[in-house]
Amino acid sequence: MSGYDWVIVTSSTGARELRRRATGAPRRVAAIGRATAEAWGGKVDLVPRVSTQEGLLAELPRPAGRVLFAGAEAARPLLVEALGADFVPLYRTVEVRPEEKPRGDAVVLASASAARAFAALGLDIPAVSIGPQTTAAAREAGARVVAEAETHDLDGLVAALATLVA
Repeated sequence: MSGYDWVIVTSSTGARELRRRATGAPRRVAAIGRATAEAWGGKVDLVPRVSTQEGLLAELPRPAGRVLFAGAEAARPLLVEALGADFVPLYRTVEVRPEEKPRGDAVVLASASAARAFAALGLDIPAVSIGPQTTAAAREAGARVVAEAETHDLDGLVAALATLVA
């Protein structure tokens, strides 16, 4: 990581995996969201106010220099395209289907892959989404999103879920 001006992680899983596998020390680290920064376990130089790739792009100093984006194999390419970043896939999300369809009053969707997997079950359970990308993926896959977190983190999800019972 020592050859990069910025290392960017966008998920807790990506942060933990990069930390576990990497050699060298990054110059600066940017993490999308507090949980991702905490999962990194070291110094984080930038956690954007809006926990999205767009939020990070808005706050990342320019020119950014040489950037490494480490994340899920199917991660959105926005950061790679906007920054000319190198991309290293660290993990793959695998869709798992339960033997019995779950029941519930609401479902919380914390990623686009979770939204697609939930929608594939064909259930009419109202969904609460962590943010705009997850909402878009859920709706495109046929899930019924009834609330979206204002802040794209656990606190935002809880607040959005609370609006369903208010």
